[in-house]
Amino acid sequence: MGEIVFTGGSVFDGSGRDPFPGEVVVRGDRIAAVRPGHSPAPEGATVIDCAGATVMPGLVEGHAHLTFPSAVGHLEPRFNPPVDVSFFGAPPTAEEHLALAERNARILLDAGFTSAYSAGSLTPGNVEVQLRDRIAAGEVPGPRLRAASFERDNNPVRHGAEATTPTGLARFIAEQAALGFDSVKLLLSNDDVFVAGGSMQTQYTAEEAAAAGAAAREAGVWLNCHAQNPESIKLAVRNGFRSVYHCSYADEEALDLLEEHKDELFTAPAVGIMWANVHEAEEFGIDRAMAERMGSVAQLEAQTALYPEMRRRGIRVLPGGDYGFPQTPIGRNARDLQLFVDLFGYTPAEALVAATKWGGEVMDMAGELGLLAPDYLADLLVVQGDPARDVSVLQDPANLDVIMQGGRFHKGGPA
Repeated sequence: MGEIVFTGGSVFDGSGRDPFPGEVVVRGDRIAAVRPGHSPAPEGATVIDCAGATVMPGLVEGHAHLTFPSAVGHLEPRFNPPVDVSFFGAPPTAEEHLALAERNARILLDAGFTSAYSAGSLTPGNVEVQLRDRIAAGEVPGPRLRAASFERDNNPVRHGAEATTPTGLARFIAEQAALGFDSVKLLLSNDDVFVAGGSMQTQYTAEEAAAAGAAAREAGVWLNCHAQNPESIKLAVRNGFRSVYHCSYADEEALDLLEEHKDELFTAPAVGIMWANVHEAEEFGIDRAMAERMGSVAQLEAQTALYPEMRRRGIRVLPGGDYGFPQTPIGRNARDLQLFVDLFGYTPAEALVAATKWGGEVMDMAGELGLLAPDYLADLLVVQGDPARDVSVLQDPANLDVIMQGGRFHKGGPA
């Protein structure tokens, strides 16, 4: 196919500027031009009429869990801690888990997410590495993926006393790098879902966190972490962790550190799961009392107070996270953008920038992903309406007329 011209609609280029009447020209896997107005298409070009729609960059999920079992149309109530964890009593084989992850990847791409940065695999092994490589090879549809190891706590009973020393932790990171992961996920703090008061328990010492940082730099992988309490957040920032998730109880010192290093790291609150637990999960056994016991009520209140301040400080906060539970099935990820607007004070355009431009940056592909600009990868959506005014339109896949990834149509395109 020669040039493809998306014309007749508005263009939101991901930079945060207002949408403008214009067109986007794609040649091969790249964007050749983005220009205002509408010009006659060159002879032989394929023309996509975008009247009444907005052309925008593909979305990036900044906290993906593609190996979690629940997706739209495929709910798995047996993976719903702490109410039900019987999923682990009869876990899928590696082959079955890869097939499940491939299904989830297709569903996430169907929802307009053309890239995803993993926040951790569900189980040990290299299922996410296989998934990443199969997507990259064009063998299965899905968002281009940065794969992350399983989420490791620092429990000596579970891992052995030697494994939870600085030396043992460094060895673990080297092992995960050798498996092919792009990043390693550590649970620097515990969580209230697992144990009462867990969010305030720091699970790694300063020496262990420093050893993890050094080992990751040597192995050439990134570090991601679950960090709720102030001390765990500070350990992450001081030791070069790239993605710091949740941060619900950051104090002023932690906020200052995050701001000081805002060009080096990313945060993601995973607000969707908190909202669902508090307001939408009763059918899955999570009533108000259970949501309070799980810490969801307190965390949602804390995040609603905290993240407007993180926005004010210019810290890169990414939508998405913890989709894959029955109350937050994969495929509903775009709901987080609305929560950024409703709870955190982002404008719709700011939420879109977080899910596109900053998404390209967390993927380590700034300069070729996350914007509609010449020489960028042709990852784009044609969305009915104006998501820069109303991000809720992205929650309905029926509003996505076109999903293009790397210049290839996943949805829509010429008849």
